[in-house]
Amino acid sequence: MGQTIIEKILSNHSGQQAYANDIVVARVDFIMGQDGTSPLAIRAFEEMGGVRVFDPDRVAFVIDHSAPSPNEGVSALHQLMRRFAREKGIHLYDIGEGVCHQVVPESGRVGPGSLVIGADSHTCTYGALNAFSTGVGSTDLAGAMISGQMWFKVPETFKFVCHGTLPRGVYAKDLILHLIGDVTADGATYMAAEYTGEAIAGLSMDGRFTICNMAIEMGAKAGLMEADEKTFAWLARFSRRQFIPVSPDPDATYARVKEYDVSNLEPQVARPHRVDNVCPVGEVAGTPIQQAVIGTCTNGRLEDLRIAAQILAGRRIHRDVRLIVAPASKRIYLQAMQEGIIQTLVESGAAVVTPGCGPCVGTHNGVPSDGENVISTANRNFKGRMGNSKAFIYLASPATVAASALTGRITDPREFLR
Repeated sequence: MGQTIIEKILSNHSGQQAYANDIVVARVDFIMGQDGTSPLAIRAFEEMGGVRVFDPDRVAFVIDHSAPSPNEGVSALHQLMRRFAREKGIHLYDIGEGVCHQVVPESGRVGPGSLVIGADSHTCTYGALNAFSTGVGSTDLAGAMISGQMWFKVPETFKFVCHGTLPRGVYAKDLILHLIGDVTADGATYMAAEYTGEAIAGLSMDGRFTICNMAIEMGAKAGLMEADEKTFAWLARFSRRQFIPVSPDPDATYARVKEYDVSNLEPQVARPHRVDNVCPVGEVAGTPIQQAVIGTCTNGRLEDLRIAAQILAGRRIHRDVRLIVAPASKRIYLQAMQEGIIQTLVESGAAVVTPGCGPCVGTHNGVPSDGENVISTANRNFKGRMGNSKAFIYLASPATVAASALTGRITDPREFLR
């Protein structure tokens, strides 16, 4: 009986032949916590009687959600994380290092066949590297830090086959918004979303990270892709470890399979207050905006900043718009500086903030005012997501966000492509 990618990875890590709906106890390859969840995990660790983590090299904390700290309460939580990291010998990525879902892949410790858990729902991002990575609760994280193991119900797999080539002005973010809009926010609940087809193969690694990052927005437990030459070329920049790629068997069983031809896809926008409330940009074009955000764990990578800079170069943002840019990591920030991207963005009127989550979670760096419309490259637009329940968040690609920042209204980015 053939197996899917996730069934194979959980079989390899549990020592048993695992299939959908089986219960397994699997060893984990890497564990991550961020500053919104790690303090709870530390307290649970101590309540469980934990003395040491199972392997300090396989655990890391990242301060990215409120970095630098916006208030004394958060500062105390950061201090707790720093103390725990020193005592247990684990690596801590402090303020300015970047978003957890960028710095962990950049660490070189995650790759094809890996099993990764993180106390953040968008841990599914690393599936672009052919890994099974998933978000867990803080208590589960604490137990795994002690034991090095985690129990799983093996997810069924939803296979997305994307044919064709994305048209000019249409990007990975548009594709994943289209998929989520089609299957809805709970259309893949507790499934592994397996993305394949020539459209996926044609994406850069930055684009693939975007796709897998938002698997959770359709309810999926994980997003997964096969490894190819692009995957290993990306990994070679960051790791000397040897990873073994995992591919599905030809006779693997899928719970659902959907096929798409993306050749005529238009830029997409998710309207408030649901990620699956998706439409072509033309349906909301002209909607006034007051704030634009480029960054987050979804679209703060170098390719995203390049796309925005191409549209903004030599132009000024609308006088009634605030454009906030948050590079996904210090490495990306420095590369963008070297390429002149940061200068282009700043000259256009953008405010560049510390590499990290930026205003996405609403703790600092750009909380909107009552009644304001925000267009963002983030992954969520729930009511109150950015810190104000009376604001309205639209989600789009970096190109659409940049174009909209120029005009002061939601705009089709194809109008600005040179």
